[in-house]
Amino acid sequence: MSKSLEDIQREVDAYISQFKEGYFSPLSMLARMSEEVGELAREVNHQFGEKPKKADEADNSIELELGDILFITICFANSLGIDLTEAHDKVMHKFNTRDKDRWTRKDTE
Repeated sequence: MSKSLEDIQREVDAYISQFKEGYFSPLSMLARMSEEVGELAREVNHQFGEKPKKADEADNSIELELGDILFITICFANSLGIDLTEAHDKVMHKFNTRDKDRWTRKDTE
């Protein structure tokens, strides 16, 4: 069964709401997001770049790192009262209008 963004935002909020500390401050969440993006970059570099993992390095995956980024993004949005479905719709509208002729479409080849 698929979850909507609204469902996922509620699930994360229910998880965070069980702790007295609640959501981190926006600045702390931005720092955390930056850390997670760095971890994703490291995994991508290990898998697709020229930097092999050290023998003693943890076995992470791109999937898990993307999941971490999704989680912190949802925390960030929830803490600021942002509906990610609305945010997504606004971004897609921007790409479908402003950037509609930016790339070569497959159907025009």
